[in-house]
Amino acid sequence: MFGWLGRGVVRHPWWTIVAWLVAAAALVVFAPKMTTKSDQQAFLPGKYESVAASKLAEKAFPTGDQKFSREMVVVKRSDGGRLTTADQQKIGEVVKAIQAKAIPNVQQVVTSPQMLSQNHKVQLIVAGLPNGFDSKTQTKNQDAVKQIRSVTADQLKGSGLTYGVTGNFASSLDNQKSQQQTMALIGLATIVLIITLIMIIFRSPIAALLPIIVIVLVSLVANAVTAFIGKAFDLSFDEGFNTIILVVLYGIGTDYILFLLFRYRERLRAGEDKKTAMITSVERVGEAIASAAGAVIAAFIVLVLASFKAFGALGPQLAIAVGVMFITSLTLVPAVVSLMGRVVFWPSKSWKKEPKPGLWVRVGNGVGRRPVVAAIASGLVLAALAAGALAFKADYDFQAAAPQNTESAKALKDFRASLPSGLTAPTEVYVQGNGSLDKSAVQKFDQTLGGAKGVGQVSPPQYNTDQSVAKITVILKLNPNSNEAISLVKGPFRDLAHQNAPPGTKVLVGGTTAAFADINEINNRDLSVILPVAVLLIGLILALLLRALVAPVYLVIAVLLGFAATLGATVGLFQGVEGKSGLMFQLPIILYLFVLAIGTDYNILMIARLREEAREGHDPRRAAALGIQHAGPTVAAAGVILAGTFGVLTLSPDSMSAEIGFGVAIGILLSAFVMSAFFVPSITALMGHKAWWPGRGDAVRRPEEPPTVERYDMADRRG
Repeated sequence: MFGWLGRGVVRHPWWTIVAWLVAAAALVVFAPKMTTKSDQQAFLPGKYESVAASKLAEKAFPTGDQKFSREMVVVKRSDGGRLTTADQQKIGEVVKAIQAKAIPNVQQVVTSPQMLSQNHKVQLIVAGLPNGFDSKTQTKNQDAVKQIRSVTADQLKGSGLTYGVTGNFASSLDNQKSQQQTMALIGLATIVLIITLIMIIFRSPIAALLPIIVIVLVSLVANAVTAFIGKAFDLSFDEGFNTIILVVLYGIGTDYILFLLFRYRERLRAGEDKKTAMITSVERVGEAIASAAGAVIAAFIVLVLASFKAFGALGPQLAIAVGVMFITSLTLVPAVVSLMGRVVFWPSKSWKKEPKPGLWVRVGNGVGRRPVVAAIASGLVLAALAAGALAFKADYDFQAAAPQNTESAKALKDFRASLPSGLTAPTEVYVQGNGSLDKSAVQKFDQTLGGAKGVGQVSPPQYNTDQSVAKITVILKLNPNSNEAISLVKGPFRDLAHQNAPPGTKVLVGGTTAAFADINEINNRDLSVILPVAVLLIGLILALLLRALVAPVYLVIAVLLGFAATLGATVGLFQGVEGKSGLMFQLPIILYLFVLAIGTDYNILMIARLREEAREGHDPRRAAALGIQHAGPTVAAAGVILAGTFGVLTLSPDSMSAEIGFGVAIGILLSAFVMSAFFVPSITALMGHKAWWPGRGDAVRRPEEPPTVERYDMADRRG
């Protein structure tokens, strides 16, 4: 199949290029707008309690607080002293000035003695902005934050008071510029890294620029295809993952192009002409690239099984990007390179000469001679790192992960230093009856909640118009986004609320902390479902590639061990060395995506080369040595580039992006330099012919006539 594909592309390169460009232009021009969301609760299924509470609130209190985001003006004295009576009066004047400005979207601008901290160091002004995570609402709310800041600054001039505005939309506004700068920096650093490394490998600016140009085109097409599919299946995408998708395309796209260029150079060195060399390259590497892409796509598609729909939409989005890159790497890239021929390596002449025996020859010979030592040593490295995964703790505090030098971050810090952290995101308890509620019973329930562990204060019950639903606002003593608060609401607090519900009523616990408690539960469920299904699909793809059952088993075990080792290494750095309380809650699934899926690429490339060497008549240990010698440089180069593209994310001031960058980078390096270079070849050498059971994948093949273009032409005429 891949020989036929290579022949078709090489014989008709211009038709291939034109067809690709026409299809790409049509997709980009006619693509609909992509639907995005950034509200994590919007991705939760309706069966979860926090979602049910939100729906009840909308129905019972259509103009209630849940419709608004609490943007807070945190006011304090510039000298750090206590706020005087005159200061409090001045703060009241600020409220009146904001109200008089009639800023669009701003509602319920209030302050009160209850919003003055007990130590009199901080007083709040709370402004309600409509909730909404569509771009139109966000833009209007961010404009409102700008005007609130402007009015407050004018009012407080010369008063001895300072202020900062914090809240969801204030943070979004402050981080927007930082994110844009970070994206630009990451994009530039990624491109420079790819060009530099490929220049070192091939010593050719043309080879270095080829992946960049191709990937830019592919990203446009992938986004267009994603938009079409999103519209057809009513999918919404989390815009927070855009950076990850772009980095994936750069990383995996460069991998596939490198796989092809390394084999193309090898065939040119063997004396084949430029067209025959490309046909052979597509035929030999095409199956490995197809299997690698298939494994990645399968692992990504499995995310549709996720109950947390942010991942359910991310899976198809990533799968589409990889699918477009796979098609491009075996059509457009071979067509372009076959036209350029040896010029793709210009001005270097190194493609003509076989390199002198170096590191990979020594590594291959060492593994071939002592496979037991290599297997045990590499296995122990992975197992030791994997042990750290047991200490993983999830973190849901997005604001703490954001850059801490912004106005909103500093204001939040001042707020938390003087006021209960729970005020930033109150927990809401709803009591629903079949008719009018017994107010005395609800009042007693309110008092019970007030005495619960971790509760700072509880508001009097607020009733809807027909008195059938009561809302009780609970302020926690803890940071509402912390693990402690989430565990409290998820367990003891919800249990207490349900067990003490007034007779004949139903109690629902909602709010941000409750939503994160449900996300915690759903993430655990998703990982327990997605991981086994993905492993099964990857195993099936490996079995089809290798026509064997034994090798896929230890390859899958190796990848799972690599996933655990990656998570353990990330936990060790951020929770151990840096002392963080936890890592972003999405990290295990994101590491699953890239380490389990993309890490399989290198195992596939290595095992395919091991089989190829065995078919040449080499015994298992010699095949392992030669496989490492020939495939090792390709895997190493691809691994360094892919790890580097993700490693660039560590430059982000957002700690969550830094965690993703480090975690995926270390996972890719473990996959390339421990699993593929030592663990898989050594196990294959030890298994020998049994690795290919029940097939005969290592059976010696008799020499075939070189697949020249002329021979294919003759075959066509005979056919």
